[in-house]
Amino acid sequence: MAMEIATPVHAPEPTPVSNIIVSATTAEESQKKNRIQVSNTKKPLFFYVNLAKRYIQQHNEVELSALGMAITTVVTISEILKNNGLAKEKKVLTSTVGMKDENKGRIEIVLGKSDKFDSLMTPVTNVMVPKKDEEEEETNAEEKPAESKAEVEGKD
Repeated sequence: MAMEIATPVHAPEPTPVSNIIVSATTAEESQKKNRIQVSNTKKPLFFYVNLAKRYIQQHNEVELSALGMAITTVVTISEILKNNGLAKEKKVLTSTVGMKDENKGRIEIVLGKSDKFDSLMTPVTNVMVPKKDEEEEETNAEEKPAESKAEVEGKD
């Protein structure tokens, strides 16, 4: 009787199809990185304006979305950015979403970086800051009259 020796069978190597799924997920995630879902009750208006500026700076565009009563807030944010020359409107989508017993309006506005964005967002560097010696002189000058008043009151 001859004995058979079993040879191990190697698992097949992964196919490139799984890599395609991973890259599709990555593309979807990067698309959502620049989305702001706006609420008109949670944060003040200019929180969203400043956040949108930062997203435009980082991703060259921002997607603002809202439901129901927050739609007006999204439109206001968009208009502030456009009127200040920071953004250009790329796309506006409106739709309705079924919520329990009612339908709510939904809006998505995609804004892109304007040509003037970088020049408008550069920080101002020509601010005059007094030197330390000047500050000390001003402080000493302010304190001296107060001391002389105290001395005059003590002598009376």
